[in-house]
Amino acid sequence: MVTIIGGGLAGCEVAYQIAKKGIEVKLYEMKPHKYSPAHSNSNLAEIVCSNSFKSNLHTNACGLLKEELRILDSLLIRCADRTSVPAGQALAVDREKFSELVTNEIKKIPNIEIVNEEIKEIPVNSEIVVIATGPLTTEELSQDIIKITGKKGLHFYDAAAPIVEKSSIDMNIGFLGDRYEKGDACYINLPMNKEEYEIFWEELVNAEIVELHEFEKREIFEGCMPVEVMAKRGIDTLRFGPLKPVGFIDPRTGERPYAIVQLRQDNEAGNIYNIVGFQTNLKFQEQKRVFSMIPGLRNAEFVKYGVMHRNTFINSPELLDETYNLKTNRNIYFAGQITGVEGYVESIASGMVVGLNIVNRLKNEENIIFPETTMIGALSKYIATSNKKFQPMNANFGIIKPLEENYSKKCDKKKKYEMLADVAIKDIKGIQIE
Repeated sequence: MVTIIGGGLAGCEVAYQIAKKGIEVKLYEMKPHKYSPAHSNSNLAEIVCSNSFKSNLHTNACGLLKEELRILDSLLIRCADRTSVPAGQALAVDREKFSELVTNEIKKIPNIEIVNEEIKEIPVNSEIVVIATGPLTTEELSQDIIKITGKKGLHFYDAAAPIVEKSSIDMNIGFLGDRYEKGDACYINLPMNKEEYEIFWEELVNAEIVELHEFEKREIFEGCMPVEVMAKRGIDTLRFGPLKPVGFIDPRTGERPYAIVQLRQDNEAGNIYNIVGFQTNLKFQEQKRVFSMIPGLRNAEFVKYGVMHRNTFINSPELLDETYNLKTNRNIYFAGQITGVEGYVESIASGMVVGLNIVNRLKNEENIIFPETTMIGALSKYIATSNKKFQPMNANFGIIKPLEENYSKKCDKKKKYEMLADVAIKDIKGIQIE
């Protein structure tokens, strides 16, 4: 018997992958007896934000991830395809029909028992437990998770700055270096003159923001202030904060910049960088528009936009391996957004990895470690790789293993992504799954 706590996207995918192999599953979902502040539908797999599962194109990271999941027989992606609504090249769903279809498909499987009950403590007597309670895990269960992960193992607020591909930063403008030339020059610095800064500031303070839920507004605190809120306190506030130019010389002018934006390496490979101090509530399209005005980021490729919202997630690099299995208790797995994967399809992918590996474990077979050349494998590797500044991540080509010499550096981005996708699909098809 496998116990799954949480009937969201990840939990349902785990349940399906295990149950279709004839293994008994008990799926706990606290609805309709109790709802989180963001949920209202009594069905499983409720989606509460956008109804879009993003692009279907293979040259899009999320499109590639969906295709990998289709190849592996994902129930949730199949249901999304069956309940799709017109959205151009994207996969968007009728949210009510989608959750209803998932619920009906799960109920059809005789060896899945759905239990509508809130779980406040992890059932330690179960052979295998999967925690897939999402970014709004209840306070009681969160406290029990802390007991098994340690006090520093659980985060309750997601305040992440945008992340860009290093190759898209204009290094004719940017330069490597630390303040007062201390350290090992690990930051990329983008200097701004007075005119550039004031134009940027004007657009920033007038940009459109995402409206937070009431329960999220209560959690914003001074040490984690959105960059646009800080900017509204005065035109020079940022220049005395995250854009402070003291200790730097612009190599192009030989003088101290009027302001400076710093980018910090965000992964071990060093191919993605986050914009330091730029946690934000700006709408994604506004982030692209406004932050691209920063000198050196005009053609930046954003692999992740900044977010500030209520989000419970564990410190996965310290706690989980590439199968989402807890290192200190092999009977416990985590799946979904609580692991630090971000997005609908990414949550489904984590559920796929967990489900397949639990099946192999119960059959006394080896773990399935997905290649880093695949998007599923790249996400699994990301959440399991040491990262002192770990933040939730969605699918992007910046985390996938790059091709070595199989493409010219001069080839365009679309061609590069096509080649990465071709390799990923080939490698997914080569994975041996019973």
